[in-house]
Amino acid sequence: MEKIKLNETPVRTSRNFNMNNIKLENIKIPKVIKTFDNISINNETSKIQIEKTSNNNYDLTYGLGNIFTNQVKNNSNQSLKVQVDSKTNKELQIDFKFDSNNSNLVDSIIINANESSKGTIIIKYLSDENKEYYHNGIIKLFAKKNSNINVIVVNLLNSNSNNFVSIDNELCENANVNYTIIDFGGKNSISNYYSNLKGEHSSNSLNSIYLGKENQLFDLNYIAELRGIKTNIDIEVQGALTDKAIKHFKGTIDFKKGAKKAKGNENESCMLLSDNAKSLALPMLLCSEEDVEGNHSSSSGKTGEKELFYIMSRGFDIKEAMKLMVRAKFNKILENIKNEDLKNQIINEIDKKLD
Repeated sequence: MEKIKLNETPVRTSRNFNMNNIKLENIKIPKVIKTFDNISINNETSKIQIEKTSNNNYDLTYGLGNIFTNQVKNNSNQSLKVQVDSKTNKELQIDFKFDSNNSNLVDSIIINANESSKGTIIIKYLSDENKEYYHNGIIKLFAKKNSNINVIVVNLLNSNSNNFVSIDNELCENANVNYTIIDFGGKNSISNYYSNLKGEHSSNSLNSIYLGKENQLFDLNYIAELRGIKTNIDIEVQGALTDKAIKHFKGTIDFKKGAKKAKGNENESCMLLSDNAKSLALPMLLCSEEDVEGNHSSSSGKTGEKELFYIMSRGFDIKEAMKLMVRAKFNKILENIKNEDLKNQIINEIDKKLD
C-alpha cells in the first residue's frame, strides 16, 4: 500500500531530522463509514448544551492533511455542537466507546464558548476489546471574549487501533483556554493541535501526557500562533516509553506581527523505560515581532538508577518502582483533572500499561 504523508510541520526543517511530516503505510482508512451509536453524554444542562449537527463547513489552519480533514467534513458519523453559556464552571462529558458494532468513528465536535462563559468539556475515547478500531476526529473551539474553557481529551483505545485527531482553536480578547490531553491508546496515535491567539490578553495552556508500549507510535504536532498584544501560550508535555515504542514531538510557537509583549513557553520531557524505545523532539520558536519572550526545552533519558534503588529499598519491586516514578512524573498534569473518577481511571490505565 502507498505511504500516506501527514502532519506537516508549519515550516520545513533539515531533512536530517526526519520530522517535517510522518509517513505511514498499511493504514486501513475505511471508505464506507457505518453508524457509531455507542456514545454517552453526561451532565448536560440548559447552560451547556449539545446537539447533533450536519454543518461541518469549517476550515482548519493545519490539521493532519486533506485525506483526514475531508473525511471528517464529508463523511462523519458523529457531528456534535456544544454551546457553552454558563457563568459558572459546568462540566459536560462525552464518551465514545468502541466495540464490535461500533468500530469506526469519524467525529466532528464544535465547541462555541460564548462571551464570559465558563465550562469544562471532557471527551473520552475508549475500547475494551483488542480488535482493530479506527478513529479520525476534529475538535474545533471558538472561545469568545472573556470566556474560560477547559477541554480534557482522553485517548484510551487499545494498542491495535489507529487514532487520528486534529484540534483547532480560535481565541478572542481575554479568552482563557486550558487543554489537558491524555494520549495512551492506538498502534498509531497521530495528533495535530493548533491555537490562534488573535485576541489581546488571550491565553492558552496545553498539558499533555503520552504513554507508549510495545510498537506504539505517537506523532505530536503542536502549533501556536500568537497575534494579539500580551497573549500567552504554555505547552507542557510529559511522556514515557517502554518496549519498542516511538514518539515524535514537534512543537512550534510563532510570534506574529502585532504580538507585542507576548509570551510563549514549551517543554517536552520523555522517560525511556527501555533500551529499544525511541524519542525524537523538535521544539521551534518563530518570530516576526519585537518585545516578546519565548522559551523552549526538550529532554529524554532513562530512569535514574539511584531513584529506582531508593524506591526498591523501601520494599517495591522494579515494576512497581517504575510505576511510581511514571505517576510522579505525570502527577502535575493529572492535577488539572478535577473529576476524581476520570483521574482514577487514568491512573489505573497507567498501571495496566506498565504491568
